[in-house]
Amino acid sequence: MDPVLLHNCALEFIGTLVMILLGDGVCAGMGLNKCKGKGGGWVVITLGWGLAVMAGVFIAHDSGAHLNPAVSFGLAVAGMFPWANVIPYVIAQMLGAFLGAVLVWIVYKDHFDATDDPNGKLTIFCTMPAIENKPLNFLQEAVCAFVLVLLIICIGTYTGSVNVGGNSAWPVTMVIVSIGMSLGGVTGYAMNPARDLGPRIAHAILPIKGKRDSGWGYSWVPIFGPLAGAALAAAVGFLFNFC
Repeated sequence: MDPVLLHNCALEFIGTLVMILLGDGVCAGMGLNKCKGKGGGWVVITLGWGLAVMAGVFIAHDSGAHLNPAVSFGLAVAGMFPWANVIPYVIAQMLGAFLGAVLVWIVYKDHFDATDDPNGKLTIFCTMPAIENKPLNFLQEAVCAFVLVLLIICIGTYTGSVNVGGNSAWPVTMVIVSIGMSLGGVTGYAMNPARDLGPRIAHAILPIKGKRDSGWGYSWVPIFGPLAGAALAAAVGFLFNFC
């Protein structure tokens, strides 16, 4: 592998790991029994996830800090990222997301053991809809990812670079918080196939006390919904000359 690409993939791995460690971590802190933050609510979770993404972006700024296969895919569709780099980035993001979720379980092991809610334990790792309606849930995930990727494309256009970490960490963080507060209550706003699938695999593999199944019947929604939204964002970017 090209040394620059290998370096960038390592940054994507570490950045995604930290993002999931802090993002799933805030869900664990708000949801598990005997945690000091239990019951902190949706505002804390959306802020925590936004800041988790910002932390990952700062780490991975040299790679462009995609941290998300939908971002890599959407930028490639828009002609702003090489197609040859998409699969290596996605692999790095998936591995980072998986390991980040494993670390959350290790840190909160005693609290997982003290919690009897199997559904709550699952949603610390990955997303599940408040009301399951897969076609509508798919649309909701697509809309969330559409907003995220379109804003990243626009920011890249106006700053002259799609290096999110180098130029736009704070604006993108605020976009993610806004999406979470405005639209996230329906599905849990994955917006990111790696963020959802990597931790879902961790949930399936880890010996979590009292866990349920890992929701595989729903798992395709937070994978393909964000990819569809990212492709639509790229199309809109072309239509309005954002890219």
